[in-house]
Amino acid sequence: MSELLLERLHKLLDAVRTLGATKDFDSYLQSMVSYAVELTDSETASILEYDPQANELRFMVMPWFHREMLKGIKVPLDASAAGQALREMKPIRMDYASRDIRHFPEADRLSDFQTRSLLAVPLILRGQLLGVIEVLNKTGIAHYTEEDVAILETLAILTALAMRDNMLEKPGQKFMELERLKSEFIAITSHELRTPLGLILGHATFLREIIGEEYSEQLDTIIRNASRLKEIIENLSSMDNYESGAARIRQNKVSIARVIEDVVSSFGDMARQKQINLKANVGTADLLVEADGSKIAIAIGNLVKNAITFTDRGGNIIVKSDSDSESEPGYIKVSVQDDGVGIPAKDLPRIFERFFQVESHLTRRHGGMGLGLSVAKSMIEMHGGRLWVESVEGKGSNFMFILPLGPAQAQAAAKAFIE
Repeated sequence: MSELLLERLHKLLDAVRTLGATKDFDSYLQSMVSYAVELTDSETASILEYDPQANELRFMVMPWFHREMLKGIKVPLDASAAGQALREMKPIRMDYASRDIRHFPEADRLSDFQTRSLLAVPLILRGQLLGVIEVLNKTGIAHYTEEDVAILETLAILTALAMRDNMLEKPGQKFMELERLKSEFIAITSHELRTPLGLILGHATFLREIIGEEYSEQLDTIIRNASRLKEIIENLSSMDNYESGAARIRQNKVSIARVIEDVVSSFGDMARQKQINLKANVGTADLLVEADGSKIAIAIGNLVKNAITFTDRGGNIIVKSDSDSESEPGYIKVSVQDDGVGIPAKDLPRIFERFFQVESHLTRRHGGMGLGLSVAKSMIEMHGGRLWVESVEGKGSNFMFILPLGPAQAQAAAKAFIE
């Protein structure tokens, strides 16, 4: 192995190590161009990006002194050495540019540069055409060697990998930015709406007590719709807090029987308006869990409200609890069962998705934003529990969840349910 080749290999290894430590994409490509110039003894180098829609190449990275002149230049695939390298997917050497019809002279004219010799290598990864890396004007001699080709092909692989990674990262970064904006919007909206909604509800409730019956219907409408809007805001906030990791649970010894009875009692009026028989069956045992009682109440409340919404007049809903020791030792099981309209089999896999509605948005009669079940699922999973549903269209649904009795079961459940 010649001393010159050995020196080049050492430089190439240094380049790989240096580039591996470079995190910024633009700096990475600029360094790649610099190494290409040094390792092939060239005057300059550039990276061209392939635009598949326009079917042309555009300068992506070039020397700083050519940046303004070459920015936006479109290099045709059928009238340039770089285009030929990409089309044929192999390196192209051009020893005498002034006499070669493959040379694209427009770039020379705009940058006031004279290309004497050129070596272009395509940037391809897993069959995808990404662009071309090229070096210009071999110093001292006119011709690029096989060693130059091998070096530039190695740099081309590193460049293609970097470009592919950057393409994969951009959608993720965009998604993260959208998620951040969504969270900020929900937080600001929830904060700004809570105060006026509280005032509306407070004053409307006060007026309901002192104003005569002639205005009671209007005030009831205000209270009912304000309460509904408040519930939507709370659900949005709860869902966002859970997904962002901001939600926290305050664990205490909680009586599941008491939580169920309180929730059933709070939905009594709503059930009676639809002539639905809503009852709790909690047995005689006082089942206790280490949990955040308010969040468990939210979960059960959302399940009960969903059952009332999708159960016709004269229907039945029963909320039950038991220590399901045989099938799930160390857990408490709660179910909300109705004999309502049921859920079509095709919709069951998506029933807990945010904003999902079983009915068409044009024909649905029940309203809502499709957040209740998602929030319920989040509340249960925060405790290391699991929520699922069994349903037959036209016969009703049975929403069930299990909760660990204590932290030990919750930690074990976190691993088991994921698996």
